[in-house]
Amino acid sequence: MSEHYFAPCPRGLEPPLTEELTELGINVTWHAPGGVGFEGTLADAYRANVESRIASRVLMRIAKARYRTVEDIFQMALAIPWWQWFSADNTMRIDVTASKSPLKSIDFATLRIKDAVCDGFRKKGGTRPDIDTHAPQVRIFAFLDPEQCTLYLDTSGEPLFKRGWRLDTVEAPLRENLAAGILRLAGWRPGRALIDPMCGSGTFVVEAAQMTLGIAPGSTRTFGFSMLKNYDRSAFEELINKPRVVAGGLELLSASDVSGDAVLATRANLIRAGIPEAQSHAIAAKQIDARFVRPNAKEGVLVANPPYGERIAVRGADDDTTFFAEFGNNLKARFAGWECLVFTSDMALQRKIHLAPKRRTPLFNGAIECRLYQFSMVEGSARKEKPATA
Repeated sequence: MSEHYFAPCPRGLEPPLTEELTELGINVTWHAPGGVGFEGTLADAYRANVESRIASRVLMRIAKARYRTVEDIFQMALAIPWWQWFSADNTMRIDVTASKSPLKSIDFATLRIKDAVCDGFRKKGGTRPDIDTHAPQVRIFAFLDPEQCTLYLDTSGEPLFKRGWRLDTVEAPLRENLAAGILRLAGWRPGRALIDPMCGSGTFVVEAAQMTLGIAPGSTRTFGFSMLKNYDRSAFEELINKPRVVAGGLELLSASDVSGDAVLATRANLIRAGIPEAQSHAIAAKQIDARFVRPNAKEGVLVANPPYGERIAVRGADDDTTFFAEFGNNLKARFAGWECLVFTSDMALQRKIHLAPKRRTPLFNGAIECRLYQFSMVEGSARKEKPATA
C-alpha cells in the first residue's frame, strides 16, 4: 500500500536529499523549504530511514485538512483512528510547527491535539497513552500553514542524524546529516581523495568512510516504526542484512587537527561507526596545523568546518583573520587541482581567506545561518611576490 511521506532535512540540502532518495529508488513527488515529499510503501520508508544520510526524519502523513480555529484541528485529530497505528500502552509526544498560521497559540494547538488523541483512545477502549516528552515511543507531528493542518506519524524515533556512533566529541560537533549533505554538494564520491584539515570529532571522514565501505548510516540504531502496529520485522531485517557494496579502499581519506584530542576522538569514532580497526588505519589521522596541511593526491576535495570566534585561538594564530589568511595561502600554494570548501557562519570569511569563491551556498546549522564557500584551486593561483624596488 502506498503512503505519502515527508522527509525534513537541514535547510539548503533539499536538492542533494532529492538526488539521494532518487538514487535509493524512492519516488520523490514534491519539495518544500526544509524537506522533500515522496510516495511509497512501508519498505520505502524503512529504506529512507536506514540508508538516507541527509534526511532528519521520515514522517508518514495521516491526514490533511483546512482549518480556521484550534477546534477545527481538534475535530480533525479526533476523527483519526489512532489505535489502528499504535497501542494505548505506548507513550507518545506531540510536536507542532507552524508557518504563518493565524492561530494565536501553538502550545494550545499542541494540547488540543493531545486531548483529541487521548479522547479517541478512551472512547475506543477506556485507556489512553501516557505522555513522555523525553523518550516517547510514538511521536505525532503537526504542521500548520496559513490554511491547512497536516498530521504525521514519525517513523524515525530519534533524529536520523543520531547514527549511534558518536561518543568522543570536541566542542560543537557538526551534525552527521549536514556533513553528508555538504560532501554531496562538494561533489565528493567514494574513490576520490578527501581531506578534512580541521576534523574535530571526525564527522566528515566518518561519513565518507561509511559510504566507501557501504555501511548504511542507520544500520546499528533503532527506529520509531518498530513501535507501530504495521511494523514488518522481516522486511526491516532483510534491509539491514543485505550485502554491502564496497566502493573502494580508505587510503584516500585523511583527517587532521591541531588538537591531539580531536585526532583521538576521530579514531575512536571511526571504530564505533563500524569501520574495522585494521581498515581504519588506512585513513590518515594526524595532528597538524591546517595552515601546513598537504594534499594526498593530485586532485580531490578538501572540506573544513573551522571553529568559530575566539575558539580560533586554539589553532595557534593570534586571531582568525591571520589564521584564515595563512590557511588560504596554503591552499593557493599546495592545492592546485582541488576543490576546497569551507563551511562557516562567518560571513566575512571571503575577505579573510583572500580567495574568490566559485560558489556560495546558503545552509543552516540548526537555526544558525551559514555559508558553504567553494574554492576551485588552479595552477598559478598563488600570488607571486612583487619584484623588489631599487
